[in-house]
Amino acid sequence: MEHPEPASFSAQPSASVPPPLVPEAPKRSSHAALLIVFLVVFIDLLGFGIVLPLLPRYAKVFLNDLIPGGGGSALGGVIMGLLYSSFSVMQFIFAPVWGRLSDRAGRRPILLLGLAGSVVFYALFGIASGLGGAEHQALALVLLFVARIGQGISGATIATAQAVIADSTTPERRSRGMALVGAAFGIGFTFGPLFGALAIYLWPGSLGAPGYVAAGLSLIALLLGLRLLPETLRPDSTGHGRRAFRWDELETALKTPAVGLLIITFFLATFAFANFEATLSLLTLDTLQYTEKENFWLFAYIGLTLMLAQGGLYQMLARRGVTELTFMTMGVALLILGLGGLGGVGVISSLEEKLSHDTLLTWMLLAITLAVTGFAFLTPSAQALISRRSDPAKQGEILGINQSAAALARILGPAIGLSLYNVLPSHSLPYAVATVLLLVVVLILPRLR
Repeated sequence: MEHPEPASFSAQPSASVPPPLVPEAPKRSSHAALLIVFLVVFIDLLGFGIVLPLLPRYAKVFLNDLIPGGGGSALGGVIMGLLYSSFSVMQFIFAPVWGRLSDRAGRRPILLLGLAGSVVFYALFGIASGLGGAEHQALALVLLFVARIGQGISGATIATAQAVIADSTTPERRSRGMALVGAAFGIGFTFGPLFGALAIYLWPGSLGAPGYVAAGLSLIALLLGLRLLPETLRPDSTGHGRRAFRWDELETALKTPAVGLLIITFFLATFAFANFEATLSLLTLDTLQYTEKENFWLFAYIGLTLMLAQGGLYQMLARRGVTELTFMTMGVALLILGLGGLGGVGVISSLEEKLSHDTLLTWMLLAITLAVTGFAFLTPSAQALISRRSDPAKQGEILGINQSAAALARILGPAIGLSLYNVLPSHSLPYAVATVLLLVVVLILPRLR
């Protein structure tokens, strides 16, 4: 379809074979694909946002009678840390696998398989959460780990969703398409905790209710995908590799000048932002004495800021011709200001003459807004450039490698950030380290051109 007509038709006027008519049919399906990918990611992130705030509670619910010292012990902290990180570890392993398989089997079956897995494992999360009594704590903990691991594997198809965006957009509009995924993340992350709180309110005696709600939302996304999601992989772009696991491709991608530096940049920026996400609730406790309920609203504000930045401001600036590299430069600058500002809040709060609570809160909200907006600018721009500079036959694989690098950053960022948090009385060391890493990104940016 994409090749010109044979030579026997060359005598006809060139206007009789208009190239723009060739993509006309896929154009309508491309709009459907973009819409469904947005809804799929949004609903999937709703489920993720529903269960994430519940995890700290499980240290008390399931560990107090299971291990010496309960959830507040060092061992309890390690177990809960493993429960948190198991999701990201699975995404690190499986993001390139799903991406590579989608290059061979198509985007649609991989996305549908991931959604089906989300239905199963969120339901399992609900079952594990609902197990009461000391005699079931060990079984509940095992099932929680299985559920989190399964959710990580199922959710690793986000690289395939990004590949659908790459299939369905022109290179010039790709960053705006990637921003749709980011906006879906922001909206899901904003409303997910609200749905979780609503589930607890409606079923106050059931710890498993939020998990079942998440499974139900994933089921809705699966049904939408089955009904409306078209296949966007072009036949001439199908990958021909046989192995799903190709770790040598990571080395190849990193050695590709146009792609490797972008993946490194995305890794460092994600590491810095994950550092911030993991330590923020501790910083609000130490500087503002925030309760869990107040932290819940603060994290909802982060999701709202991400949604508005990627779904509104980014789209508006992209329409006015702002390039991906300009967005990345702006994003890194805003991240440096935001994370540096959070470190400054920690330093100021540790002084003998402290600022008022309202002043500290104002400075913290300003710093958070800058950091989240910066990350919202950088993420879709880096993903779009990686897509545009990659072999079209390996879109899913390369985007999967990038997601895998981001997942590794989300494993290492919280681990290092939390270990550095109490080193200084001001709790500012994690933000200082993140700022230094972003200064390394500043040195890399000119080479990306």
